[in-house]
Amino acid sequence: MCMECYVDENRITPLLNPIDCLENHTQYICGTCGRCICIEHDTKRGLQRWNFPFKSLEIAKLYLRTADYSMKKPCGIYEIKSENGRLSYKIFAGSEDLQLYLKKNKGKTCESMAPVFTVEEYREYENTQIRKLTSDEIQKYMSER
Repeated sequence: MCMECYVDENRITPLLNPIDCLENHTQYICGTCGRCICIEHDTKRGLQRWNFPFKSLEIAKLYLRTADYSMKKPCGIYEIKSENGRLSYKIFAGSEDLQLYLKKNKGKTCESMAPVFTVEEYREYENTQIRKLTSDEIQKYMSER
């Protein structure tokens, strides 16, 4: 597992529309394994990719590093249950953010009120980059998938 971005597969992201994401969105480029993680800020909703709910813990883990980097502290992935029993996973900077979310979303609960995954401490890594990729970098990254 990459100590910086917490996953084994260094070309697994972007998951959805990878070429479009790599061409049009700002990427967190892992300084350790080179994985690109979308860190684009959605100005319409005022959110980054990591703010959205994920279908599984594994998918949420793919975006956790961008949350940690954005908040400059270890964030956590929480299991959220909706009224109909459907589970999703959301990243929060801390329990206060989780509680705020649950207050605003009455049909949602978090049984444990604790993260199902987090890292112990936040670290900066020397070779990390936050930027858009060049077309050559996109082609190389996609060919390595």
